[in-house]
Amino acid sequence: MIEASFAEHFANDWIDSWNAHDLTRILAHDADDLVMESPVIITLVGGPSGRLVGKSAVGAYWRQAIAQIPDLHFEPIAVLPSVNSLVLRYRSTGGRLASEVLNFDAERLVIHAAAHYVA
Repeated sequence: MIEASFAEHFANDWIDSWNAHDLTRILAHDADDLVMESPVIITLVGGPSGRLVGKSAVGAYWRQAIAQIPDLHFEPIAVLPSVNSLVLRYRSTGGRLASEVLNFDAERLVIHAAAHYVA
């Protein structure tokens, strides 16, 4: 079970890492075999599946995203814990609503992330 205290701490650190544009700190939340799914992968990287596998592939994508969006900033709205996952809801740059569904392994590293955005 993901306890509320872990969820809040994780969410705050995750948001702070992104707002600092600190890729090393961002990736510290993730397992080496991370799977990331996002519609932005399709538009930014041209990956037709919208899916990247492996921390290094995801890190390269995020490095590109940070470089292309220098004013990238997230504002937390809510964190919703579950058994082995949590949903992190936030406002992204320009006020765009977003949610990330993050699934954790036994070491509490993210093994699967799926980004969702209001169209």
